[in-house]
Amino acid sequence: MELSGPRWKGKNYAQIANSNPMSEIIAQLQVCLSNSESAALPIGTDFLLETEPELTDLFNCTSFGRQLKTSNGSKGYFQLSPEETFYLHHYLNCLKVLINNANLINVNDLWNFMRSRNELFPIYYRAYMHLRSKNWVVKSGTNNGVDYVVYRHHPELVHSEYAVIVDWEKESGEKEGGRLRVWSDLHCAVRACNGVAKAVLLLNVMGYEVKFSLPELLERMTVGERQITRWLPSQCRDDCKLDNDVEADDIDVASDKNVINHTTRYWVVPLQTQTQPEIGEEDSDYAPSMSL
Repeated sequence: MELSGPRWKGKNYAQIANSNPMSEIIAQLQVCLSNSESAALPIGTDFLLETEPELTDLFNCTSFGRQLKTSNGSKGYFQLSPEETFYLHHYLNCLKVLINNANLINVNDLWNFMRSRNELFPIYYRAYMHLRSKNWVVKSGTNNGVDYVVYRHHPELVHSEYAVIVDWEKESGEKEGGRLRVWSDLHCAVRACNGVAKAVLLLNVMGYEVKFSLPELLERMTVGERQITRWLPSQCRDDCKLDNDVEADDIDVASDKNVINHTTRYWVVPLQTQTQPEIGEEDSDYAPSMSL
């Protein structure tokens, strides 16, 4: 299956997204949250944040966390994942965090707290930060059997385009993650994601070491990205010109946008930075409930 770009959920939703860039809404959230007295508290593996009405609207519009339903209409409550919590605290520098009902903690203490709960937290946070910094909306991919799913804009406006799988390797180059090591894993991931109109995006976090402190993580860890989709011979055979002395299965035909590998029979395409959504035709008159 070949994806043809963003799939907007209704008529004029592309124009709505285009007139309300996600980066601008996040900037509003950053200012409002910085001025708020609210602080996130750990609950289980996640964090809980109480919000005022204005902050509640901004959290909904930026799609951070999951709003919890309560009988108190004047207050909002959001359940934030560890990656979302640390991104708001560290990258946007706007979220306050309380641990054990003590004083507000600094970024290094929160970093050590996150690592003590999950030794793989640095890997998943680095991948999350990589996607969010490109203006993609990142949500949990548990329902699709992957780590994350990413959206071009708010999930009420557009369907997710990528199902993200995070892999990693040590600074020495030794593979540690073990994701998609066998062909059956790759086939299952691609077929399952294509069935829900998503392309598989493999993020390889390179240079991971358990001993890394926060500054070392940001300086030394890098993220490689590859989009993997099924190779369709009927669409590609005319693009491949073979030399007489080279076997077809040994050739990679490269261009400035993609690489076709005939041995693996999969396209591998780098992910581009998300800027403005594309304007396209839509087929519904339903208006979103989010207020932008």
